Amino acid sequence: MSGGLVQALQLLAALSLLILLHEFGHFFFARLFKTRVEKFYLFFDFLFPFPGLLNFALFKKKKGDTEYGLGWFPLGGYVKIAGMVDESMDKDQMAQPPQPWEYRSKKAHQRLLIMLGGIIMNIIVAISIYSLIFGIWGEEYLPTQNAKYGIMVDSTAESIGLRNGDQITAVDGKYIPRFNRIVPQFIFNEAKAFTVERNGQTETVTIPQGTIRKIIKTQRNTFIQPRVPVVVADVNSKSEAEKMGLKAGDSVIAVNNQPIFFYDEFEKIKRASAGQPITLTVVRNNQPVTVQGVVPENKILGFAPKTWDAFFITDEVHYNFIQAIGKGFSFTGDQIANYWRQLKMIFTSKEIKASESLGGIVSFGKMFSPVFDWQDFLMLTAFVSIILAVMNLLPIPGLDGGYVIFLLFEIITRKKVSEKVMEKATTVGLVLLLGLMLYANGLDIFRLFKH
Repeated sequence: MSGGLVQALQLLAALSLLILLHEFGHFFFARLFKTRVEKFYLFFDFLFPFPGLLNFALFKKKKGDTEYGLGWFPLGGYVKIAGMVDESMDKDQMAQPPQPWEYRSKKAHQRLLIMLGGIIMNIIVAISIYSLIFGIWGEEYLPTQNAKYGIMVDSTAESIGLRNGDQITAVDGKYIPRFNRIVPQFIFNEAKAFTVERNGQTETVTIPQGTIRKIIKTQRNTFIQPRVPVVVADVNSKSEAEKMGLKAGDSVIAVNNQPIFFYDEFEKIKRASAGQPITLTVVRNNQPVTVQGVVPENKILGFAPKTWDAFFITDEVHYNFIQAIGKGFSFTGDQIANYWRQLKMIFTSKEIKASESLGGIVSFGKMFSPVFDWQDFLMLTAFVSIILAVMNLLPIPGLDGGYVIFLLFEIITRKKVSEKVMEKATTVGLVLLLGLMLYANGLDIFRLFKH
């Protein structure tokens, strides 16, 4: 099974589960307040956002007052709540006097909880998944001080003055104890300088404006990484590396008779040798072995190197049941705060362009690993649940947050927003959302053709 298909299946599984649970949140509070739910669907049974077009379901079954089904348009899902102004409302029904079982006849605080139900459920799901992860696997991280060989930099990091082997000691004067938090801290705080140890000297590397934009534009997690030796972890089948005779466990100590130790040194020579012969000296079973081949034009030999966790002492934190739940709560709070900061940066930061930061379904899929791993899958599923919660809370008519704004206005002023205003606002909001979805997915398609 190809890596892309594995990513797509993980995305489908995660979104299907999260959308079902999100809609169940609305369903739960609607039923709690004795509000009739006419439909509960995974995916839409119409061409969203046009409820009168192409109406059919792949599966449906009515139980009580509710029709449960699987729609044909795989773009979310919905619950149809009687008496509610939304994309699936029954206009003939809305023209009649309100009935006791309808949404519009309920008290404002009850309607508010019904609208917040999906968001609440997404947050509960994230907390539950993170608690499960911390309870089973705990945490493992690389202390910054344990990255004993310093950092390995990409072209963007090198262009601002960072160098392979630098030891980062501070970001804007603040020490970051966990290596994997250096880049997020730098981006979220739009830091101005790194402090590094280089050849026994302390130096300040000023970060020029536009650096964050370059990092995001590349869509790669390579700005800085722990610097590591070159040791083969795995060799791809039918690759040049396999033809050369490289084996898992080989330590590369020379390229074309030039001694090396670090992976960045190997990459530099290899990338300058496209289409040319290459000779590697490796240590295998404590003995030097020489292998030869030709660097392909794409500069990929076809082996996976061992990563930093094979070379450095990491810190592990284990949690009991109660501690895991507490950590699940705090980690969810941190992730929500970080995602809000990301959204804020899109609209307020000079460093970031929306066209380079937004993404559609392809970008979502690329978040998942091409090789299935339960821990990675659960971690990303929890994060997607947070994304759904935050995005639905945005004050845009048609999203849960739009309804929440109208309801808060009603609670504060004691004046109910008219159904006509709600209907017009919802229509405008849905058009905006559809345009945003088309734009984001269009960016994905453009990037695919570009690369």
